[in-house]
Amino acid sequence: MNIKKLSKAILTAALVGVVAAALAGCGKSDNAAADNGKKKTVNVAFTNYYVPYDFVNDKGEPDGFEVAVMKEVAKKLPQYDWKFTPTSDDDLLIGVESGKYDIGTKGIWKTAAREKKYIFPKEYLGASVIGLVIRKDEASQVTNMESFAKYSGKLVPIAPQDARYSVIEQYNKEHPDNQIQLKSSEAFQIADAYTWVMEGRYDGYLEVELSYKNNVEKPDAPYHQFADQLTYLRYKAIPTYALFNKKDQQLADDYDKAIKELRDEGKIAELEQKYFGESLSQYMNQ
Repeated sequence: MNIKKLSKAILTAALVGVVAAALAGCGKSDNAAADNGKKKTVNVAFTNYYVPYDFVNDKGEPDGFEVAVMKEVAKKLPQYDWKFTPTSDDDLLIGVESGKYDIGTKGIWKTAAREKKYIFPKEYLGASVIGLVIRKDEASQVTNMESFAKYSGKLVPIAPQDARYSVIEQYNKEHPDNQIQLKSSEAFQIADAYTWVMEGRYDGYLEVELSYKNNVEKPDAPYHQFADQLTYLRYKAIPTYALFNKKDQQLADDYDKAIKELRDEGKIAELEQKYFGESLSQYMNQ
């Protein structure tokens, strides 16, 4: 082989080596980066106004039951760096789906549609109480979901994409002989739902208890004028979850282990007492 051909062969081999090294580098995962001493930063998005679940307090700090639980999870998982970002509902959902955020918390219920977009961990984060808004003058006849179905079952329509729709679907499956009238409808003003119940157009409105307290019961609530005519009946607690980006399965698995430990240690029950004044999880199987 002459000098010219030998030089060309050496150059070709060198280029192949450079490309191979570059491809090997591109194939490294976040876990590989962690193995090299670089921690993965976990960006947790939370809604900035959903008191007492997720909010920014008067000091400008991330706060709320779900935020507090996630901070305890962070202590259990020091292999990650943790960042908490307050944001809106829409940005949280879009951001977790796109990978802008790794985790999102906002009192989220599990639905089939959401399971297609996100990872739901095995362990639930907390609970949200759901129940019926009814007229006070019907409170002696309507005391729970079953008696409501017998009384009339006339429920304010729910949008099919709303997680509350699936709650009534499940109830009807479990009570084939005592059905609630489940009708679908597009979104409407919440004041309309309260007014329709008071006027007798419908006899019940399925509502999250926290929303009812914030909308009607509190003295400064926007619809406090309805408080004398309406009352609330608890039905059951629905588990709430942290959402994970589809690429964060290992993180979700690590989270599950941490949550289970916190629940077994009583830490989650302690935080429920702090933020809700009771354990909402106790209503999960009712």
